[in-house]
Amino acid sequence: MYKIQPVILAGGTGSRLWPLSRELYPKQLLPLIDETSLLQTTVLRVCQLVGVLPPVVVVGEEHRFVTRSQIDGLAIVADYSILLEPLGRNTAPAVCGAVEFCALTDDDDTILLVLPADHLILRQEAFAEAVQKAAQLAASGAIVTFGIEPQGPETGYGYIERGEGSSVLSFKEKPDLATALSYVESGNYFWNSGMFAFSIKTFRAEMAIHAPEMLTAMAEAVRHGARDGKFYRLNSKAMAASPSDSIDYALMEKTDKAAVVAANLDWSDIGSWKALWEISAKDAQGNVSVGDVIMEESRNCLVRSESKLVATVGLEDTLVIETADAVLVAPLSRSQDVKKIVTRLQKKQRDEFRFHRTVFRPWGSYTVLEQHARYQIKRITVYPGEKLSLQMHHHRHEHWVIVTGTARITNGDETFLLHENQSTYIPAGVQHRLENPGVIALELIEVQNGSYLGEDDIIRFDDNYGRGAVRDEDVAAR
Repeated sequence: MYKIQPVILAGGTGSRLWPLSRELYPKQLLPLIDETSLLQTTVLRVCQLVGVLPPVVVVGEEHRFVTRSQIDGLAIVADYSILLEPLGRNTAPAVCGAVEFCALTDDDDTILLVLPADHLILRQEAFAEAVQKAAQLAASGAIVTFGIEPQGPETGYGYIERGEGSSVLSFKEKPDLATALSYVESGNYFWNSGMFAFSIKTFRAEMAIHAPEMLTAMAEAVRHGARDGKFYRLNSKAMAASPSDSIDYALMEKTDKAAVVAANLDWSDIGSWKALWEISAKDAQGNVSVGDVIMEESRNCLVRSESKLVATVGLEDTLVIETADAVLVAPLSRSQDVKKIVTRLQKKQRDEFRFHRTVFRPWGSYTVLEQHARYQIKRITVYPGEKLSLQMHHHRHEHWVIVTGTARITNGDETFLLHENQSTYIPAGVQHRLENPGVIALELIEVQNGSYLGEDDIIRFDDNYGRGAVRDEDVAAR
């Protein structure tokens, strides 16, 4: 009997869901439907399957701690692994790396079930049935994709043209509306879900034929990788040698072993604000509202407030998304074009592309309350038993005022405790550390002032989380 190894792909930024989704806190980590994130929902989904192995989750380095925190927060699976990608190379190298990683401990007949972390599936029983069908096909040597029975002419999805039985005739790019309508009317096409099942043996053999350079590079990335607790870090030099490509282009469109399992799952990839509106519960006027929202004479709108009251009057077919540092207003029909705004923010290197004012770190979080040329104010939360790195800044001075809890402070050669309403001052150039020795969360207000307040002005001397000197991708990592 074959074993099933779930692999959850948790990379990507979900740029069409800006301003809620950011590079350092992307779509899969967001609670869009209920109080659990899409990643947590995916982990719960695979853990409900009978007889599967603990999941392997593939993430970028910058998301490693929040990913671990969210999985641990479920308290349902202990023996899982997080495979860390040092750089983005699209889905094919991610899948290839996961296969090589699983091959370290599993036999060649193990079936890998590859799932994106940011999809919504409402029919769990139908999902479990589809997985069993796919696993049986995969055990016979097929590379199986899950085809979603289309609910209409959707232009945001790729399509799969089915042949006889479970065979695949072709894969189609995202079509225009007329083409999508013809696909649906023919009754011979599925939406391409991006979910797969295959054996380690079959995948390696097909990659050796169709993408040998990628297979070699990712095998080297795993072979020269390093274990760090639940994390396994791929070798960056080896992965950099891999071509960047999607799994569809690299393998699925070339292999003659492609098969499709039809699946009616109440599925959505939540690829846009309109897609979220479509699957959400609506009021009598067709509105979806989240947070502190008041709507007057508005119809078929999606309005979401994260930090303050949002009021609308006379809106129709409109989305309004408010966060602490950005507001998006657009017709629901143009929600796919949000990515154009994100591209402009990225080119201008705006902070609003990368992170929210609240940034989650392995030790807790911080929120930027005020930000000006020569000073900024933050609220810092440190989890019980956690500590920040021993660090120093060249250009800024810091004042810490304890609001709640107990802080153990290292300030130069001194180490001491501070309690509520007590404070300390840390001059530039002095090594310092903040830790929470208590059993409740530590909260404090930090006032920074100086000639330069960038988060890359950090020199780390000791760190519990394996972070070295600040790199470009570690901005806001503290």
